[in-house]
Amino acid sequence: MERNIAATPFGRRSMSLAMLATQNDSREIPDGRVVDKWHVYRDLCEGKTIFGVGDRALAVLNALLSFYPDSELSEENGLMVFPSNVQLSLRAHGMAGATLRRNLAALVDCGLIVRRDSPNGKRYARKGKDGAIDEAFGFSLAPLLVRAGEFRAAAERVRAESKALKLMRERITLQRRDIQKLIELAIEEHAPGDWDSLWRRFRAIVEAIPRRADVYELEPIVAALGSLREDVDMMLESFMNAMNMSANESQNERQHSDSNTDSIVEFEPAFEKVGAPVEPERRAAEKPKGYPLGLVLKACPEMSDYAVDGIGNWRDLMATAAQVRGYLGVSPSAYEDACHVMGQETAAIVIACILQRAQHINSAGGYLRVLTDKARAGQFSVGPMLMAALRTNGVTAKMAG
Repeated sequence: MERNIAATPFGRRSMSLAMLATQNDSREIPDGRVVDKWHVYRDLCEGKTIFGVGDRALAVLNALLSFYPDSELSEENGLMVFPSNVQLSLRAHGMAGATLRRNLAALVDCGLIVRRDSPNGKRYARKGKDGAIDEAFGFSLAPLLVRAGEFRAAAERVRAESKALKLMRERITLQRRDIQKLIELAIEEHAPGDWDSLWRRFRAIVEAIPRRADVYELEPIVAALGSLREDVDMMLESFMNAMNMSANESQNERQHSDSNTDSIVEFEPAFEKVGAPVEPERRAAEKPKGYPLGLVLKACPEMSDYAVDGIGNWRDLMATAAQVRGYLGVSPSAYEDACHVMGQETAAIVIACILQRAQHINSAGGYLRVLTDKARAGQFSVGPMLMAALRTNGVTAKMAG
């Protein structure tokens, strides 16, 4: 067979250097190379933007591959197909003749197939005495076999870019949602700061996001939103710290004024290390400053659903927190460390707040360890966390002793 000879097209179609290069490349098939024709086709479909081939042309290529009798492309089995335009049109879902010819030319121009025309332009095969094909005129699929690795690399590149673009858009969506709701919260709570300016800055960034963009176009958008988010977080953190300091000062004043009054004291079991014997004596549990039990239950009502006999005192809250800890996937060591650093009562409040927002927290255990580390460094107070839970539940409460 002379299928590897560079052949010129029939009729008025002219020869080009690109066509000649494709024919020359198709002759350099490594010995023994075999590829699955449909795997090659899928790779080409994924990487079509890189090769500049359209959907219609790929549909015609699919029809051509259907005329190849084997599932694997190999030089040994021959690489020529020679269907008529009528047959091709039927397998291409009734594609019009002019459209079919245009897309066949596109496949040739992209170097995906090689055209070898007969003297009269018809497609056919001539068989020898043994029944084997001696010569065929039609389309050679040799470029698909030669460039299979190139198609696979292109498909992997497109998949990687698509994944990166998806992750970038997810980051933008999360940043947009968080910034908008945090600014709305700050304005609603009358937090000090130029929130109107931040809002205008936010809207300017959002309105500049293009509908169709690649990773490189979205990178500056992500950077701008990240910078804005830092400014919003810093202003809100200052506001929450000021609120917490004010609450602590008012609580200290109440403690001095109530030092000589009678009060009901709830006795709590002392926290012990795991494995250590529990002493029979009980100590008076000091409630977290400024946060009555009723306030905690209003902020975190879901905690009561896990209490067998309800929550009537701090001991009940701590016992329920120890049980809920397991439901949240918090390890015993993480909860023990939190109790040791924060105190049992505060650790129980933190567990209640985490339970209230469980659907928004990916790892409750990891979150608790981060808060514990901040508490150890003197950078954590449960007040802002509790007040955020109150606002989320639509509860307005005054911190009264």
